[in-house]
Amino acid sequence: MRSVIAALAAGIVFGVGLSISGMTDPAIVLAFLDIAGEWNPRLAFVMGAAVPTTFLGYRWAFRRSAPILGGTFSLPPTHGLDRALIGGAALFGMGWGLAGYCPGPAIASLSAGRAEVIGFVAAMLVGMTAVRVLFRLRPQARSRTGQA
Repeated sequence: MRSVIAALAAGIVFGVGLSISGMTDPAIVLAFLDIAGEWNPRLAFVMGAAVPTTFLGYRWAFRRSAPILGGTFSLPPTHGLDRALIGGAALFGMGWGLAGYCPGPAIASLSAGRAEVIGFVAAMLVGMTAVRVLFRLRPQARSRTGQA
């Protein structure tokens, strides 16, 4: 139960951070991606703060023999570049570029109750479910990506 509460708290802090930085506003994200138009560097500053914070957080966490709330560290396997990784990254980028949302900000934006956010999250969940179904139907894909 402590790990669920910790995950909820971390999610709330992440969502508040996204809201404060403006990353739940797709116009700001799309303005960052519009390098030929009215470019907005705000996302670069958010990433500039996130990368060293994440780097230091991982360094601190992996000095421990186990996570603070117990269990073991769970890291995805590394398999290099494959079609699934490249295809997933391309879909992520296209969705982000077209809608101005990626999963974290979209979920944080659900609290606003806007129809476009609800539609985006619904489409995202359908896509995630479709990928899981397709990977279950293709045994060779499971072995390449490390999914069980």
